[in-house]
Amino acid sequence: MKKVRENDQSLKIEEVRVIADLRIMHSKVNELFQVVSSLKRRHSEAAIRKYSDRQALEEDIKRVDEIYLWFVAVKEQGLRLTKK
Repeated sequence: MKKVRENDQSLKIEEVRVIADLRIMHSKVNELFQVVSSLKRRHSEAAIRKYSDRQALEEDIKRVDEIYLWFVAVKEQGLRLTKK
């Protein structure tokens, strides 16, 4: 068994959850990026609009807009913290 040094701190359960959730998010963002990149490379925007379920596509766009705005807020908060 590995000994824990006094200056090593164990993570609390909430910290472990945040880290796990962030790793899942990073993976899913990368996956979405790859799918969208492939769609853009292989198909025109006109074809995507023509053959998509319009209601589903609009919902996807709305969700991605919400995600984008959240990322922008996180980025701005990070910029504010680095200026202090």
